Amino acid sequence: MLNKDTFVPIQFFKKEAYTGSMKGMRYRVKKEEEELSAVVYPEPYCYEATPEEQKIRAAFPFTEEGRGEVVD
Repeated sequence: MLNKDTFVPIQFFKKEAYTGSMKGMRYRVKKEEEELSAVVYPEPYCYEATPEEQKIRAAFPFTEEGRGEVVD
């Protein structure tokens, strides 16, 4: 499981998208406008090669609380 205490700091998202995988699923978190956009999609392909219909999206506030919600 992802841990809020060790997940990348909020400042990271000001410059980069963060990607990872766990238990057969991949994820991508990126700052878009003033939100954190989180996307979950199945392996084996990267974000760009995965069809849109296989992606699940959610948006969270660009705050520490929003970062915690992304991890949850």
